[in-house]
Amino acid sequence: MHRRNIRLRREYLYRKSLEGKERLLYEKKRKIKEALEEGKPIPTELRNEEAALRKEIDLEDENTAVPRSTIDDEYANATEKDPKILLTTSRNPSAPLTQFVKELKIVFPNAQRMNRGGQVISEIIETCRAHDFTDVILVHEHRGVPDGIIISHLPFGPTAYFGLLNVVTRHDIKDKKSIGTMPEAYPHLIFDKFSTKLGERTVNILKHLFPVPKPDTKRIITFANQSDYISFRHHIYEKHGGPKSIELKEVGPRFELRLYQIKLGTMDQDEAQTEWVIRPYMNTSKKQKLLGD
Repeated sequence: MHRRNIRLRREYLYRKSLEGKERLLYEKKRKIKEALEEGKPIPTELRNEEAALRKEIDLEDENTAVPRSTIDDEYANATEKDPKILLTTSRNPSAPLTQFVKELKIVFPNAQRMNRGGQVISEIIETCRAHDFTDVILVHEHRGVPDGIIISHLPFGPTAYFGLLNVVTRHDIKDKKSIGTMPEAYPHLIFDKFSTKLGERTVNILKHLFPVPKPDTKRIITFANQSDYISFRHHIYEKHGGPKSIELKEVGPRFELRLYQIKLGTMDQDEAQTEWVIRPYMNTSKKQKLLGD
């Protein structure tokens, strides 16, 4: 089974590597089409290939003319069924980490929490594949403070590694009257300032943890990017005085995420290719915004 997963993952990466060649060929054919339609001469660099490319153009239709991307093949079937998530922790979790994971279970619809016990990651991943889980979320801690979260999409990846900062659980909020009740309806999602390709990739990983909500859902989850720190906020709203009077209540928990690695594989695959990783020099480049403006 492990070898089969590695083989299928390599097939995906091979298809992805062909994208660059297909895109280059598409650009050549597009230039020839434009020249023919506008009655202009064929570009000099394409005259030797013109005859072969025109034959290919004649054989194409609207479905084959534009190359399709395989970057989202991992989520090709995501819209066919709701996500099914397994939540677990590092071994011997402290009370604060256990409390935080209990609240995450309600944040993510259709999530199931599992006590880690003595199980190793490879066993957890194989069990989740066998029971049709779509994602595994593993939360780490340092001296009782949650400090990392790993999101691994099944069956073949990707896996995103986030640092976890400034965690405030509902349990830690003193004024219980100021916060709303914890709803279980499917939430609307807000993603703010994820304009780069890496930002779009991050959005794609996060948004597929949630099923499609109903239009009248009053639950909102926000991922707001500010200088590559992603703030997570969880609210519900009420319209007590009509559509122009909206009361917003935070229901918690709240925390910040910092993306530091994306791997093209599941978390049990040490040989998985690294798609992106933060480098030391990136921390010193104040003007560079990796996820978006």
